[in-house]
Amino acid sequence: MTHPALHTALCDLTGVAHPIVQTGMGWVASAGLVSATANAGGLGIIASATMDRAELARAIAETKDRTDRPFGVNLRSDAPDVFERAELMVREGVKVASFALAPSEKLMKQLKDAGLVCIPSIGARRHAEKVAAWGADAVIVQGGEAGGHTGSVPTTVLLPQVVDAVDIPVIAAGGFFDGRGLVAALAYGAAGIAMGTRFLLTRDSPVPEEVKRIYLEKKVTDTVVTEQVDGHPHRVLRTPFIERLLKTNTLTSLPRAFANAFRLQRMLGTPWTDLLREAISMKRTQELTYSQTVMAANAPMLLRATMVEGRPEAGVMAGGQVTGLIEDLPSCEELIGRIVAEAEGVLARLEGSGSA
Repeated sequence: MTHPALHTALCDLTGVAHPIVQTGMGWVASAGLVSATANAGGLGIIASATMDRAELARAIAETKDRTDRPFGVNLRSDAPDVFERAELMVREGVKVASFALAPSEKLMKQLKDAGLVCIPSIGARRHAEKVAAWGADAVIVQGGEAGGHTGSVPTTVLLPQVVDAVDIPVIAAGGFFDGRGLVAALAYGAAGIAMGTRFLLTRDSPVPEEVKRIYLEKKVTDTVVTEQVDGHPHRVLRTPFIERLLKTNTLTSLPRAFANAFRLQRMLGTPWTDLLREAISMKRTQELTYSQTVMAANAPMLLRATMVEGRPEAGVMAGGQVTGLIEDLPSCEELIGRIVAEAEGVLARLEGSGSA
């Protein structure tokens, strides 16, 4: 029987057996990974930001075919069809909605009124307070160690801030990969942990094996945070491509960005009018330079080149600092079972020390 401390408010809220969340990583969090996580007792989350609505519908249907356990969908809150995606999630009985960007109050209300559990990701105390006031059911607190889009405050500083500021379950993200981390997060007052890189490096992850091997070779110092990928702080692995990107100056960044945009358009067949519309919207709302605007509009192509096509020399490899601590590729079932067993061992030792 699982230790009582490991059955948290997150388990009650979402209906999962273990307080472990697999985050919605673009091109990675597919039906296979999500259902494997769900079947192992964790909360798997489909990444919809890199899918059109029809692809999302297929991913939800496939996940439901593979598991009868709760799972979630991560929404890009500024997607032009986000409300239609929300309606799809309601129709299909998705349990949890998470968000790539802070949701609007209207969007969260629509989802909550339909019975979905809403769990925004935040990187600052004030953001947690804001979404809690809107009715968020829980928040994922992402510290600066995390891969992908991230902030500058470490998890060990941000987590207690947020736990003290809101009265909803808090899920810790950034730097977690084992049972010791789960117990540490619970000690801070969190209701569970969320992991991206650790789930990316499992046998159930769709990332090509040759790319996974590159991750396994990295050290904890082999990541960097840069705004060159899409205009926002983005933690990625140091690769020759990223090193060249870091050296890009004002004169060369715009031509490079346009070259990548042309490749994206050819690959996806996305109408230029759509890319232009998105770029203009980003320029107006996110205060990006012209090169950052173009890069942001085609950043999904850079991630796809690695995570789908297996071409790390031409793409971007998002990853947390914890990459350097990961040495193997378990299944999701093995990973979650191992984390829970290790957490139970840690708790037993602590309890034994306390009674001595």
